[in-house]
Amino acid sequence: MDGFNENDISHVVEADKAHVWHHLIQHKPFETSDPRIIVEGKGMRVWDAKGKEYIDAVSGAVWTVNVGYGRETIADAIRDQIVKLNYFAGSAGTVPGALYAEKLIEKMPGMSRVYYANSGSEANEKVFKMVRQIAHKRYGGKKHKILYRERDYHGGTIGTMSAGGQTERVMQYGPLAPGFVEVPHCLEYRAQWDLSGEAYGARAAEAIEEVILREGPDTVGALCLEPITAGGGVILPPEGYWPRVQEICEKYDILLHIDEVVCGMGRTGTWFGYQHYGIKPDFVTLAKGVASGYAAIGVTVTTEKVFELFKDDPTDPLDHFRDISTFGGCTAGPAAAIENMRIIEDEGLLENTTAMGARMLANLEALMDKHEIIGDVRGKGLFLGAELVRDRTSKEPVSEREIAAVVAECAAQGVIIGSSNRSVPGLNNVLTFAPALIATADDIDAITDTVDRALAKVFG
Repeated sequence: MDGFNENDISHVVEADKAHVWHHLIQHKPFETSDPRIIVEGKGMRVWDAKGKEYIDAVSGAVWTVNVGYGRETIADAIRDQIVKLNYFAGSAGTVPGALYAEKLIEKMPGMSRVYYANSGSEANEKVFKMVRQIAHKRYGGKKHKILYRERDYHGGTIGTMSAGGQTERVMQYGPLAPGFVEVPHCLEYRAQWDLSGEAYGARAAEAIEEVILREGPDTVGALCLEPITAGGGVILPPEGYWPRVQEICEKYDILLHIDEVVCGMGRTGTWFGYQHYGIKPDFVTLAKGVASGYAAIGVTVTTEKVFELFKDDPTDPLDHFRDISTFGGCTAGPAAAIENMRIIEDEGLLENTTAMGARMLANLEALMDKHEIIGDVRGKGLFLGAELVRDRTSKEPVSEREIAAVVAECAAQGVIIGSSNRSVPGLNNVLTFAPALIATADDIDAITDTVDRALAKVFG
């Protein structure tokens, strides 16, 4: 924690308390206590204003810093680029914008075009606008509805909250935008039907078809899903789910939008989460791990077929995609993303993610054998969750307060983990883990050993 003395830090804390409005935090407690101030990061570790060291098991708290902290080559790539050209509006091209798009498309067979923005929420908004414009250009405005899944999350704007399947996230922000319709979740651990395995997966997919038929297939333009539900509880799609979802979209001419903001760029052991399941999307949205948090960037990726729908009469001022993201024109994002991708490739981080993810899953399963409070563990790669329940038979969830106590105890012991919170009423009971893709076996063991001790302390 170089460069700060006690007086500097004291001033920073007071300035923060006086002027910063933090994300997702009730500030009333800061009247008598200090907010957490993180001042430095290196590899898998961060240090706070008091000099306390933590293993970061959630990659920046929101699953972002995929290649770890302190990457000088990314910082160098950003500096070199922004000194040469820091910004130009997205109506023109830039060197890093073109080169990153080329490299990204090489990893995404079937996809073709990259539209730049500056966040995951904004990337998803672009898709919603594209779907609506296609509806007007090709279907007289009728095929405009966008389906989303219960427990999925797609962002914090009014539009993306309208496609948000986490009830507590949208409370007090209505009225929301019309034309968004929810379909059922696919969490087999909390199955809505007395089925399991592939039969459950098929039934969960068919529940989507039932919604389509209820709404009218000629009114539904797109289906927006996470490949693995993230903040809603780390929900793996059941066997048989994705092939049937793809068939349903093709049957009713519905565009498939995969939100990879969390799962993209190696988090699950493949470049993109959807690539585990043989999906052929029409849209893919990315953010978080694209530049590992070293610069702001979000991207909307489409097929050439979608892109061609916007190539019409050049004399008509309304035919093209009439959208701009001011900071989608910043060159730091794609410059950082190019180097971020190189690091993942050259350091074998996809392979490491698969290996360390398997180790972490095995460790969590061992904790489940030891602690009755763990009802289920699930995940893929270095994106995992442990659902805590009072009773494994009834699956009664523990309270959000108890989950918060486990997270706090881990932090007290020097490990930052996550949890589902303020999202799904009565079911904010999942501990979440997303360590950087550079994690070692020692890191993984240290994280799960700390969880072991925290569970013992909180639940006895």
